[in-house]
Amino acid sequence: MRFDWIAKYWPLLIDGAIQTISLLVISVCVGFVLAIGLAFAQVSGGLLSRNLSRAYCTFLRGTPLLIQLWLLYYGVGSLLPLVPGLRQSFLWPILREGFFFAAVSFTLNFAAYQAVILRGALLSVPKGELEAGRAVGMSPFTLVRRIWLPRAIRIALPTIAGEVVLQLKSTPLAFTVTVMDLYAVAYKVRQDTLLVYEPLLVVTLFYVALTAVIARSFKFVEAQVPIRR
Repeated sequence: MRFDWIAKYWPLLIDGAIQTISLLVISVCVGFVLAIGLAFAQVSGGLLSRNLSRAYCTFLRGTPLLIQLWLLYYGVGSLLPLVPGLRQSFLWPILREGFFFAAVSFTLNFAAYQAVILRGALLSVPKGELEAGRAVGMSPFTLVRRIWLPRAIRIALPTIAGEVVLQLKSTPLAFTVTVMDLYAVAYKVRQDTLLVYEPLLVVTLFYVALTAVIARSFKFVEAQVPIRR
């Protein structure tokens, strides 16, 4: 086993780790916000919004993430240069990068899964708590902000933690659209040095360490939230 190559490739490894973490943070944070809207659309929205939200979740959860990523990158990405003036705009340096399409794809996919989880959690909140909030004169927005959504998130927290870990393990797919994430760096090291196991072992240890950090972080958050029965 050789690890002397780390001295040469450590800047790339750090950049790759930053890319991986960035994809995870963006997709989880933005995707969770989208999931809240999708979940409420299914629980308390009208017929149209409820059906649209369900169709969105069914499609995104029913198709492989890799196909969604390629449809965005090779499909939508090939059409963007045809938009008049886009190449000259300040957005083009962002829109032409594979990172943008990977972030969008991961975000939309994560939102679909989280919406289903949050929907079940919202329906699990005791109706007595919601009725008590209405009885003291809370507006619908205040009721959601202070009772319904916080209780639902607390119920779903262990499942959300597992989904974040799964999202982390999906990030190597970004390699297929030219994103230089950590797995892409390992692939480059293998091409340059003909070493197979050592780069993959380094990547594996990184993912294991990051998974442990995520798990501990969620356990800490769970411990801070009182359980009401």
